[in-house]
Amino acid sequence: MFDPVFLSVAMLAVFLVGLAKSGLLASIGVVGVPLLTLVMPARDAAGMMLPLLLVMDAIAVFVYRRDVDWKIFWILLPGALVGTGVAWALSAVVTEAAVRLVIGIIALLFVLDAWLPLRKKLEGLPPSRGWGTFWGAVAGFTSFVSHTGGPPVQIYMLPLRLPPAIFAGTNAVFFAVVNTLKLIPYFTLGQLSATNMQTSAVLIPVAIGGMLLGVFLVRRIDTTLFYRIAYILIFLLSLKLIYDGISGSFFA
Repeated sequence: MFDPVFLSVAMLAVFLVGLAKSGLLASIGVVGVPLLTLVMPARDAAGMMLPLLLVMDAIAVFVYRRDVDWKIFWILLPGALVGTGVAWALSAVVTEAAVRLVIGIIALLFVLDAWLPLRKKLEGLPPSRGWGTFWGAVAGFTSFVSHTGGPPVQIYMLPLRLPPAIFAGTNAVFFAVVNTLKLIPYFTLGQLSATNMQTSAVLIPVAIGGMLLGVFLVRRIDTTLFYRIAYILIFLLSLKLIYDGISGSFFA
Protein backbone atom coordinates (compact mmCIF):
# COMPACT_ATOMS: atom_id res chain seq x y z
CA MET A 1 0.00 0.00 0.00
CA PHE A 2 2.82 2.40 0.82
CA ASP A 3 5.02 1.67 -2.21
CA PRO A 4 5.57 5.14 -3.73
CA VAL A 5 4.98 4.01 -7.32
CA PHE A 6 1.78 2.17 -6.40
CA LEU A 7 0.52 5.03 -4.26
CA SER A 8 1.23 7.62 -6.97
CA VAL A 9 -0.59 5.64 -9.67
CA ALA A 10 -3.50 4.80 -7.35
CA MET A 11 -3.93 8.42 -6.27
CA LEU A 12 -3.86 9.62 -9.88
CA ALA A 13 -6.42 7.00 -10.95
CA VAL A 14 -8.79 7.75 -8.07
CA PHE A 15 -8.40 11.50 -8.52
CA LEU A 16 -9.33 11.26 -12.22
CA VAL A 17 -12.37 9.13 -11.41
CA GLY A 18 -13.36 11.74 -8.80
CA LEU A 19 -13.18 14.46 -11.46
CA ALA A 20 -15.35 12.31 -13.72
CA LYS A 21 -17.95 11.72 -11.01
CA SER A 22 -18.22 15.47 -10.41
CA GLY A 23 -19.37 16.05 -13.99
CA LEU A 24 -16.03 17.49 -15.10
CA LEU A 25 -14.32 15.39 -17.76
CA ALA A 26 -16.96 12.70 -17.27
CA SER A 27 -15.48 10.45 -19.94
CA ILE A 28 -12.05 10.36 -18.29
CA GLY A 29 -13.39 8.03 -15.59
CA VAL A 30 -12.81 5.15 -17.99
CA VAL A 31 -9.08 5.38 -17.27
CA GLY A 32 -9.39 4.46 -13.56
CA VAL A 33 -9.11 0.66 -13.54
CA PRO A 34 -6.88 0.42 -16.67
CA LEU A 35 -4.42 2.77 -14.98
CA LEU A 36 -4.51 0.76 -11.75
CA THR A 37 -3.79 -2.46 -13.65
CA LEU A 38 -0.29 -1.14 -14.28
CA VAL A 39 0.50 -1.64 -10.57
CA MET A 40 -1.95 -4.33 -9.38
CA PRO A 41 -4.02 -7.27 -10.72
CA ALA A 42 -7.10 -6.20 -12.67
CA ARG A 43 -9.60 -7.91 -10.36
CA ASP A 44 -8.00 -6.38 -7.27
CA ALA A 45 -8.06 -2.98 -8.99
CA ALA A 46 -11.81 -3.31 -9.61
CA GLY A 47 -12.40 -4.49 -6.03
CA MET A 48 -10.38 -1.68 -4.51
CA MET A 49 -12.17 0.92 -6.61
CA LEU A 50 -15.73 -0.22 -5.78
CA PRO A 51 -16.00 1.24 -2.23
CA LEU A 52 -14.58 4.51 -3.52
CA LEU A 53 -17.14 4.60 -6.30
CA LEU A 54 -19.94 4.04 -3.78
CA VAL A 55 -18.73 7.00 -1.71
CA MET A 56 -18.61 9.18 -4.83
CA ASP A 57 -22.00 7.86 -5.97
CA ALA A 58 -23.55 8.89 -2.66
CA ILE A 59 -22.25 12.43 -3.07
CA ALA A 60 -23.37 12.63 -6.71
CA VAL A 61 -26.86 11.33 -5.90
CA PHE A 62 -27.21 13.88 -3.11
CA VAL A 63 -26.19 16.71 -5.44
CA TYR A 64 -28.36 15.61 -8.40
CA ARG A 65 -31.19 13.84 -6.56
CA ARG A 66 -33.83 16.11 -8.13
CA ASP A 67 -32.39 15.92 -11.66
CA VAL A 68 -33.19 12.40 -12.87
CA ASP A 69 -34.99 11.21 -16.01
CA TRP A 70 -36.66 8.15 -14.51
CA LYS A 71 -37.92 6.91 -17.87
CA ILE A 72 -34.36 6.55 -19.16
CA PHE A 73 -33.24 5.04 -15.85
CA TRP A 74 -35.88 2.29 -16.07
CA ILE A 75 -35.02 1.64 -19.72
CA LEU A 76 -31.35 1.10 -18.88
CA LEU A 77 -31.68 -0.84 -15.62
CA PRO A 78 -33.07 -4.22 -16.85
CA GLY A 79 -30.24 -4.59 -19.34
CA ALA A 80 -27.71 -3.63 -16.67
CA LEU A 81 -29.03 -6.42 -14.43
CA VAL A 82 -28.55 -8.94 -17.24
CA GLY A 83 -25.07 -7.66 -18.09
CA THR A 84 -24.00 -7.78 -14.45
CA GLY A 85 -25.29 -11.34 -14.09
CA VAL A 86 -23.49 -12.51 -17.23
CA ALA A 87 -20.22 -10.94 -16.08
CA TRP A 88 -20.58 -12.59 -12.65
CA ALA A 89 -21.31 -15.98 -14.21
CA LEU A 90 -18.23 -15.76 -16.44
CA SER A 91 -15.89 -14.43 -13.74
CA ALA A 92 -14.85 -17.93 -12.58
CA VAL A 93 -13.58 -18.94 -16.01
CA VAL A 94 -12.09 -15.64 -17.20
CA THR A 95 -8.31 -15.37 -16.74
CA GLU A 96 -6.36 -12.32 -15.61
CA ALA A 97 -4.98 -11.92 -19.14
CA ALA A 98 -8.50 -12.02 -20.57
CA VAL A 99 -9.61 -9.33 -18.13
CA ARG A 100 -6.72 -7.10 -19.25
CA LEU A 101 -7.62 -7.78 -22.89
CA VAL A 102 -11.29 -6.89 -22.29
CA ILE A 103 -10.36 -3.69 -20.46
CA GLY A 104 -7.94 -2.73 -23.24
CA ILE A 105 -10.53 -3.32 -25.95
CA ILE A 106 -13.16 -1.34 -24.01
CA ALA A 107 -10.76 1.59 -23.61
CA LEU A 108 -9.74 1.43 -27.29
CA LEU A 109 -13.34 1.37 -28.50
CA PHE A 110 -14.13 4.30 -26.24
CA VAL A 111 -11.32 6.36 -27.78
CA LEU A 112 -12.27 5.40 -31.33
CA ASP A 113 -15.88 6.33 -30.59
CA ALA A 114 -14.68 9.74 -29.42
CA TRP A 115 -12.41 10.28 -32.42
CA LEU A 116 -14.87 8.94 -35.02
CA PRO A 117 -18.16 10.85 -34.69
CA LEU A 118 -20.37 7.76 -34.84
CA ARG A 119 -22.73 9.00 -32.15
CA LYS A 120 -23.75 12.03 -34.23
CA LYS A 121 -25.57 9.70 -36.60
CA LEU A 122 -27.91 8.77 -33.75
CA GLU A 123 -28.84 12.31 -32.73
CA GLY A 124 -32.50 13.23 -32.69
CA LEU A 125 -33.80 9.70 -32.19
CA PRO A 126 -36.28 9.10 -29.33
CA PRO A 127 -35.16 7.00 -26.33
CA SER A 128 -35.59 3.46 -27.70
CA ARG A 129 -36.29 0.76 -25.10
CA GLY A 130 -34.54 -1.95 -27.12
CA TRP A 131 -31.50 0.21 -27.80
CA GLY A 132 -31.37 1.30 -24.17
CA THR A 133 -31.66 -2.27 -22.92
CA PHE A 134 -28.78 -3.31 -25.17
CA TRP A 135 -26.46 -0.53 -24.05
CA GLY A 136 -27.58 -1.02 -20.45
CA ALA A 137 -26.49 -4.67 -20.71
CA VAL A 138 -23.14 -3.66 -22.18
CA ALA A 139 -22.74 -1.10 -19.40
CA GLY A 140 -23.59 -3.69 -16.73
CA PHE A 141 -21.03 -6.12 -18.13
CA THR A 142 -18.21 -3.61 -18.58
CA SER A 143 -18.98 -1.96 -15.25
CA PHE A 144 -18.67 -5.31 -13.48
CA VAL A 145 -15.40 -6.18 -15.21
CA SER A 146 -13.62 -2.85 -14.95
CA HIS A 147 -15.99 -0.05 -13.84
CA THR A 148 -16.09 1.19 -17.43
CA GLY A 149 -19.86 1.31 -17.85
CA GLY A 150 -19.84 5.01 -18.65
CA PRO A 151 -19.04 4.85 -22.39
CA PRO A 152 -21.93 2.48 -23.32
CA VAL A 153 -24.39 4.64 -21.37
CA GLN A 154 -23.03 7.78 -23.02
CA ILE A 155 -23.43 6.24 -26.47
CA TYR A 156 -27.14 5.82 -25.65
CA MET A 157 -27.77 9.03 -23.71
CA LEU A 158 -25.71 11.71 -25.44
CA PRO A 159 -27.78 11.72 -28.67
CA LEU A 160 -30.88 12.40 -26.54
CA ARG A 161 -29.53 15.91 -25.85
CA LEU A 162 -30.65 16.00 -22.23
CA PRO A 163 -30.01 19.10 -20.11
CA PRO A 164 -26.59 18.72 -18.41
CA ALA A 165 -28.06 18.40 -14.92
CA ILE A 166 -30.55 15.72 -16.03
CA PHE A 167 -27.78 13.85 -17.83
CA ALA A 168 -25.54 13.96 -14.73
CA GLY A 169 -28.36 13.06 -12.36
CA THR A 170 -29.58 10.09 -14.39
CA ASN A 171 -26.02 8.80 -14.64
CA ALA A 172 -25.49 9.28 -10.92
CA VAL A 173 -28.57 7.29 -9.87
CA PHE A 174 -28.05 4.58 -12.49
CA PHE A 175 -24.46 3.84 -11.50
CA ALA A 176 -25.21 4.15 -7.79
CA VAL A 177 -27.67 1.26 -8.23
CA VAL A 178 -25.36 -0.74 -10.53
CA ASN A 179 -22.36 -0.33 -8.21
CA THR A 180 -24.44 -1.34 -5.18
CA LEU A 181 -25.54 -4.50 -7.00
CA LYS A 182 -21.88 -5.45 -7.44
CA LEU A 183 -21.18 -5.64 -3.70
CA ILE A 184 -22.34 -9.24 -3.18
CA PRO A 185 -20.69 -10.64 -6.34
CA TYR A 186 -17.42 -8.86 -5.57
CA PHE A 187 -17.50 -10.18 -1.99
CA THR A 188 -18.10 -13.76 -3.11
CA LEU A 189 -15.24 -13.47 -5.61
CA GLY A 190 -12.83 -12.23 -2.92
CA GLN A 191 -12.36 -8.83 -4.54
CA LEU A 192 -13.37 -6.97 -1.37
CA SER A 193 -10.40 -8.27 0.60
CA ALA A 194 -9.13 -6.65 3.77
CA THR A 195 -6.13 -5.25 1.88
CA ASN A 196 -8.33 -3.75 -0.83
CA MET A 197 -10.67 -2.23 1.75
CA GLN A 198 -7.75 -0.71 3.66
CA THR A 199 -6.35 0.78 0.47
CA SER A 200 -9.79 2.17 -0.41
CA ALA A 201 -10.07 3.79 3.00
CA VAL A 202 -6.71 5.52 2.57
CA LEU A 203 -7.77 6.87 -0.84
CA ILE A 204 -11.22 8.19 0.16
CA PRO A 205 -9.88 11.76 0.75
CA VAL A 206 -8.35 11.69 -2.74
CA ALA A 207 -11.68 10.62 -4.27
CA ILE A 208 -13.62 13.34 -2.43
CA GLY A 209 -10.94 15.89 -3.26
CA GLY A 210 -11.23 15.05 -6.96
CA MET A 211 -15.00 15.46 -6.83
CA LEU A 212 -14.85 18.78 -4.96
CA LEU A 213 -12.23 20.19 -7.33
CA GLY A 214 -14.29 19.04 -10.30
CA VAL A 215 -17.42 20.74 -8.95
CA PHE A 216 -15.42 23.95 -8.49
CA LEU A 217 -13.80 23.83 -11.95
CA VAL A 218 -16.67 22.49 -14.02
CA ARG A 219 -17.72 25.99 -15.13
CA ARG A 220 -14.28 27.59 -14.94
CA ILE A 221 -11.97 25.58 -17.19
CA ASP A 222 -11.56 24.96 -20.91
CA THR A 223 -11.27 21.19 -21.20
CA THR A 224 -10.58 20.92 -24.96
CA LEU A 225 -6.79 20.53 -24.69
CA PHE A 226 -7.11 18.27 -21.64
CA TYR A 227 -9.45 15.95 -23.55
CA ARG A 228 -7.06 15.74 -26.50
CA ILE A 229 -4.17 14.74 -24.26
CA ALA A 230 -6.34 12.38 -22.20
CA TYR A 231 -7.62 10.51 -25.25
CA ILE A 232 -4.07 10.02 -26.54
CA LEU A 233 -2.96 8.64 -23.16
CA ILE A 234 -5.99 6.33 -22.96
CA PHE A 235 -5.27 5.15 -26.52
CA LEU A 236 -1.66 4.26 -25.64
CA LEU A 237 -2.74 2.61 -22.40
CA SER A 238 -5.37 0.54 -24.23
CA LEU A 239 -2.75 -0.72 -26.69
CA LYS A 240 -0.49 -1.83 -23.83
CA LEU A 241 -3.34 -3.64 -22.08
CA ILE A 242 -4.36 -5.37 -25.31
CA TYR A 243 -0.74 -6.42 -25.86
CA ASP A 244 -0.45 -7.74 -22.31
CA GLY A 245 -3.79 -9.56 -22.63
CA ILE A 246 -2.89 -11.21 -25.93
CA SER A 247 0.57 -12.13 -24.67
CA GLY A 248 -0.84 -13.69 -21.51
CA SER A 249 -3.69 -15.48 -23.27
CA PHE A 250 -1.87 -16.97 -26.23
CA PHE A 251 1.82 -16.96 -25.42
CA ALA A 252 1.88 -17.83 -21.69
